[in-house]
Amino acid sequence: MTTIDPNSKPRQASADSQPDTIYSTPLAQVPGFAFDQAVARVFPDMIKRSVPGYAETVAMSGIIAGRYAQPGSNLYDLGCSLGAVTLAMRHGVRAEGCHIIGIDNSASMIERAEHYVALDEGRVPVQMLCADILEYPLERASVTSLNFVLQFIAPEQRLALLSNIAAATLPGGALILSEKLCFPEQEQRLQDELHLDFKRANGYSELEIAQKRSAIENVLIPETEQAHVQRLQAAGFSQVIRWYQCFNFVSFLAIK
Repeated sequence: MTTIDPNSKPRQASADSQPDTIYSTPLAQVPGFAFDQAVARVFPDMIKRSVPGYAETVAMSGIIAGRYAQPGSNLYDLGCSLGAVTLAMRHGVRAEGCHIIGIDNSASMIERAEHYVALDEGRVPVQMLCADILEYPLERASVTSLNFVLQFIAPEQRLALLSNIAAATLPGGALILSEKLCFPEQEQRLQDELHLDFKRANGYSELEIAQKRSAIENVLIPETEQAHVQRLQAAGFSQVIRWYQCFNFVSFLAIK
């Protein structure tokens, strides 16, 4: 557990992220995708080139946090990776006495996230934790972010996680849930092609696209919009709206 002193001065930043070339050479056997040290090193480049609308989702998470953060409450960034949403929240919060907690089960991600948070000039206290979001006890949450994380969790565990989040959320609090969707067959083909075109436009080769798809198959399990909305309601959120979509990537706002 690392606590960032909000009064400390930021250190000089270092450009230590690298371009994503993980799948650029032929692999005899493509291993399952994991958020390991290799992915942590290239993650900013990888997600920018792989997830359409990612930058907008991160930026708007800060704006949403500014609206829904309540005085003296906790804000959680679950599956925080390198802490992009953590920092967006930090700069969006206006309520007094808030505390932001970023949690990820990848030690490699948390190590780098701590570096980025320490370099940031935000004043809201931040903790970065290497922990399992399925087990970590949440409390007094006014805003929780679950951005492109639920899709990596076993389907049978998803309702329990969302129910825990809802139970810990203060009345009037919110959950930001961003996911990759699946669609009826005809629309699915179009959305897949548009997503592939997006990757090609961002410089990924056909080899990289094919090997990444093989790595992530059976690891990332998308669902329909209806499945997400029904589960959020079953978990205890009273209002669910789809506030953003770019191709097959979507973000919901669930309010308790």
